[in-house]
This record gives sequence, C-alpha cells and structure tokens, in this order.
Amino acid sequence: MNKEKAFHPDRVLSYFKMEWLPLFFVTISGLVYNIGLLATPWFEGRLAQCLADILGGSETAAKMAMLVLAYIVVTLIVQVARFIKRFYVRRFANNVNRRMKGILYANLVRQNRAALEKEGAGELMTKAIADVDDCVEGMRKFTTEIFDTGVALVGYVVMLLVYDWRLAILSLLFTPVSYICAAWMKKPVQRAGAAYKKAAGALSGATLDRAQNAVTYRIYGCENARMEKYEEALDTYERTAVRNNVWQSALPPLYLAASEAGTLFILWLGAKNVLGTGWNSWDIAAFTTFLSCFTKLVVKSSKVAKLFNSVQKAEVSWKRIKPLMKTPELLAPLDVPAAQDVKLENLSFAYGEEPVFSGLSLTAHPGDIIGVTGPVACGKSTFGRVFLCEAPYGGSAAFGGKEFSALTPRQISATVGYLGHDPELSADTVQNNVLCGSEQDALPWLKAAALKDEVLAMENGQDTIIGSSGTRLSGGQAQRLALARTLAHPRPVLVLDDPFSALDRSTEDTVFADLQEYARDKVVFLISHRLYHFPQMKQVIFMDGGKTTVGTHDELMETVPAYRQLYESQTVQTIQKGGVRNEE
Repeated sequence: MNKEKAFHPDRVLSYFKMEWLPLFFVTISGLVYNIGLLATPWFEGRLAQCLADILGGSETAAKMAMLVLAYIVVTLIVQVARFIKRFYVRRFANNVNRRMKGILYANLVRQNRAALEKEGAGELMTKAIADVDDCVEGMRKFTTEIFDTGVALVGYVVMLLVYDWRLAILSLLFTPVSYICAAWMKKPVQRAGAAYKKAAGALSGATLDRAQNAVTYRIYGCENARMEKYEEALDTYERTAVRNNVWQSALPPLYLAASEAGTLFILWLGAKNVLGTGWNSWDIAAFTTFLSCFTKLVVKSSKVAKLFNSVQKAEVSWKRIKPLMKTPELLAPLDVPAAQDVKLENLSFAYGEEPVFSGLSLTAHPGDIIGVTGPVACGKSTFGRVFLCEAPYGGSAAFGGKEFSALTPRQISATVGYLGHDPELSADTVQNNVLCGSEQDALPWLKAAALKDEVLAMENGQDTIIGSSGTRLSGGQAQRLALARTLAHPRPVLVLDDPFSALDRSTEDTVFADLQEYARDKVVFLISHRLYHFPQMKQVIFMDGGKTTVGTHDELMETVPAYRQLYESQTVQTIQKGGVRNEE
C-alpha cells in the first residue's frame, strides 16, 4: 500500500521503482552476461597465439582443445545469462506498459465529453497505443543498454588501457565525436518525431471517419471529396514518416564511421608493439585481444545511436501523454440519493457569446414527467446535457436545494441518468450492454423497453454480440437497448433525449406506459419532437428562438400558437376529401 502511495504516474523513475524485482534479476544476469562477454577477446587472443605456437612447434593440439572447451563453457554461461536478462527485461516492459495504459485509460474515462471530442478519436488512439508503446520501448532500450552497452563499454575501455594506455587514448579520441553529433541532432530529431506523431493521429482519425461513414459517403456521392481529404492526411503522414526515419537512420552509421577511425591507429601502432618498436612489447595474443576489444567497443558504441533514437521517441511521446499520467481519483461506490425536487430558476446556457436558451424556471417533483420540445436546433439536447454539468450554465439548477454544478462528477453520475440522442453501445453482448457489470437480471429491463421478445428470438438470446455501436441491430432496437440500460441503473433524475425517434407508434405507446410506471419516484425530463404523449405529462417546456415557455399541455395549446401547430401537425391529419378530419 505504501509502495502504491509513493508511486507518481507522471514521473518515469516511479515506474522503475515499482518494477524493482524484475530489474534486480536484469542486473544480476546482465552483469554475468557482460563480464562473460569481456572474456571473448581474451579467448580470441589466446586461441590466435596458441595456433601460432602450434605452427611453431612449441604447443600441442591438446592445449588448443582445452581452450576451445573453456571458450564453449563460457559462451554457454553467457547465453543463459543473456536469456534470463532478456526475459526479465521483457517482463519489466510488459508490466510498465500495462500500468501506463491502465492509468491512461482510467484518466480518459474520467474526462468529460467536450474534452474527449476536442482531442479527437485518432489522437486518443495514438496516445493510448503508439505513444505508450514508444515510451515503454525507450525504457526497455535504456534498461537493456545499461548493461549491453554501458557495462561492456567500461569493461572494454579498462582492458584497452591495461594493454596500452597511450594507444587506447589515441584510438578512442574519435568516439566522443559521435556523441557530440548526437547532442547536436537532438532537437531536429525531436521535432521530426513530434510532427510524425501528430500526423499519425490525424491519419488515424481520417481512417476511422472513412470506416464509420463509408455508407454515407457512398450514398451521397462524396467518395472523391473524402478521398482527397484522406489523401492529404496520408501525404502528410508519409512526408513526416520519411523525415523522421531519415533522422532516426542517420545516427547509427554516423556513430560507426566516427568510431571506426581509431582502427587505423591500432593497425599502425599496434603492429609496432608486435615488432618491438612501439610503446609496449606485444605478442600475437595481445594484438588480437586489443583489436578485438576495440572492434567490439565500436559496435557497442554504435548501439548508443539506437538507444538515442528510442529515448528521443520516448521523450516526444511522454510529453504528449504526461498530462494524462496522473493518479486516477478513487471511485467510491455510487451513493444514489433519495428522490427530491428539481428546481430550475432563470436557467440559461450559451456557447461563448451565443445564447442557446434563457429564462427557464420550473419545479419538478418526484413522479413528474416533464416534456421538452421545440423546433429543430432550438436547444433541446443542450438543455438535457446541462444536468451533466459538462459546461457552465447560467441561473440555477438544483436537486434537493443543492446546485448540480456543486456536485462532484461522481455525485452527478449517482444522481442523473442520461440517454443521449445517439445511443452509445459497445461491441459486446446484449446483456452486458444493459447491465454494464451490475449483478442483476437484464430481462425485466429489456421488457420495460419492449425489447424482451426480440432479444430472446436472436440467435444467442441475451448473449448475442451486437457489433460495434450496435451495427447488428435496427435503429429502433439500438434505441430501446440504450433505454433498457438507462432504466437498469435507476437514478432520481432521468434525462431521455428523443428515446422514441426510431420507434413505431405502437411500440412507443408500450414503452411510454412502462416509463410512467418506472418514473413514480423519479423526475424525468423527456426530450422529444414527437408529442403524442405530451398531454399526459405534468409540465411541458417549449423552446423556440432562445426563449422558453413552461406550462401544462393545455396551457401551451391555448397560449403558444407554435406549440399548438406542432402538436396538431402530428396528431391531426386533414384529408382534403369532403373536409373530413381523421384523428390518429
């Protein structure tokens, strides 16, 4: 518990601390692996010398066989240590990846709709998947190279200094040049990486758009126009990807070329040591060991370029996801409050300087169903979202005397049940879409939404997979399934945005009757452009041109001509034959 409290999701070091056990095994196996690697140049030198001695007649093949056997044993130990190190490095990376994505997801689901829509689906996907993967890959590479490069480099440098410190210094002069070049290239690499990430997010968004709206584009003949937009996103992505790859690919050859220049000194001055005219007196074994050490050091040093690339990508990705990497608030169990009055006083809402509606006042008691209607784009749906407090409102909206805006997001979730105009369904079973993890029977709620018989007739009943966003359901079925989900999680305040839009009249009558029974102890705001049942509602809110009028159905029929016209256009059909009026 203390360990979790000390964990800071916005600090990279915290992830290393949390995974101390895998890193411990990485440390031990990494040291064994790299110490074993240091023996390789020594064995290569001794084998070369032994071969020369055998050819000279001073040694036998038996000694060569013993050296080879020892070399094989050391190699086996090194490879076992390498396997253990890689296993725990991967385990470390997997644990960090899972932890990061869990934190990111937990914070994403706690953001309001406006923030998520502003971010965009493509950008969120890039952050949740690609950016986290790049961060973890940078951490994995860093952990690996600490041993595969860091320890090995130190060991090789020490061996070079022991054999000939003057020649070692001369041959290593070129290696720092590569690091200076890397520091100079840092900003261009980061800029290229950031542009690539941005383009990748835009392309993901464009791809999702094409997939989700393909039928619409085909029906209205705008495939070419949308294709041009997609091609623009694709071109931008390809340009930034090429530029990013160029910068990423330039470093390894640069490191290798700069570092390999020291080989010239070894071949020249090392040969003098073998001939006895140099700074030291070497045999073939010493020369071979020194050259092998330097060659392996150069190869290891060039791997720093890969580490640099991974770290730069990780830095870019970390900057993008860091605002979301914070300790998620603990979600306490929902404490659903008792039913109370909802009081609106001079309620208003505006997008910036543009007012949507104003002057709305009413008091609703538990058991009341309040109808909300008006012309298209009059602010009905906006009114419904006011109760979610996703944006500031004017005036007052109170539940039991307490402002909705003063409630925490968790308290709002426990107080307000909301069904949006477009049902949001997951690619899961019917049952799981209704229950959302709760332990109860879904059938009563499916029945209340007039969907029970249709579900039971499906191939797998309640366990039928409905597809992404309910693609395997009709519009009416999807609407009723979302309604069943809303009813299955009772709240004292219920906001239903056009729940009957895709239903036939008979089904609508059935669902409304069930809703009346369900709402006996709840305040229901029913937003609809279909007014068949508005005479049965306790009060009606009519919205038009930014103004609101509140009253009973009969009062509005007498005082608001626009409402009367809207109601009569739906409930009365005039047949121009004999002047007959037929009531629906």
